[in-house]
Amino acid sequence: MFKGSFPALVTPFKDGELDLDTLKKLVDWHISEGSHGLVPVGTTGESPTLSHGEHETVVAEVVKAAAGRIPVIAGAGSNNTREAMRLMQHALSVGANAALVVTPYYNKPTQAGLIAHFTALHDCCDLPIVIYNIPGRSVVDMTPDTMGQLAKLPRIVGVKDATGDLARVCAQRITCGKEFAQISGEDGTAHGFNAQGGQGVISVTANVAPKLVAQVQEATLAGDYATALEIQDRLMPLHRAIFTEPGVVGVKYAMSRLGLCSDEVRSPLTPLTEPTKALVDAGLRHAGLLN
Repeated sequence: MFKGSFPALVTPFKDGELDLDTLKKLVDWHISEGSHGLVPVGTTGESPTLSHGEHETVVAEVVKAAAGRIPVIAGAGSNNTREAMRLMQHALSVGANAALVVTPYYNKPTQAGLIAHFTALHDCCDLPIVIYNIPGRSVVDMTPDTMGQLAKLPRIVGVKDATGDLARVCAQRITCGKEFAQISGEDGTAHGFNAQGGQGVISVTANVAPKLVAQVQEATLAGDYATALEIQDRLMPLHRAIFTEPGVVGVKYAMSRLGLCSDEVRSPLTPLTEPTKALVDAGLRHAGLLN
């Protein structure tokens, strides 16, 4: 189920409120463009500044709009174990296919704490879990050995790996097994990640270039790394430009340039600066998405 390109879906806003009409249009567009799944209310979905009610609304609306055509991995992370359990149970109740659960941020648990957290989430309902390991944001790194222990639980099925360390894929194949789904959380290294044994990407850039990102994934999964590299060469300036400032700000601006949604973000994020806008425009042109 979890192979290919999964856009880390943005949450569109209009005058500070959820823009659900645009959200539904984006779901249909991603399916028509060849995305293999969707991940609402992750960091790129601005989950830190959504209310709990908004979070649940976005998950429910994306699942409803997808209508079983592609899988939905719902963001359900929290540094509060009980809150993460509630988010998972809600995602299951509305029909999500899995939950993306980040390692608890700010409170800096030990590896034993990580095992306790994810075991509790595993046991709280029947929803499969994709671990999200992103030490740069959460300030805690789940080791391959810890992940291997958690992978023994039947509903912990994979990892979104945003460590940027391609050797991790090989290490985790040893500790977690070859059937454990390893999905890249970094656009710039997703091509190489699959060469090491990965099978997909949860992508920010796919919000604006879903067809190209999906084509990279399809080529690598077919073993055609030469074709994948040609497409990645088209995308790399856009990847870099989008992440010059926070990725959601960059990609929402890029989407606004293509008329997909507004570039509105919530505080404490701020609109893209003019120099970065020029970089994103250049990246869009290099990728053949903007004249």
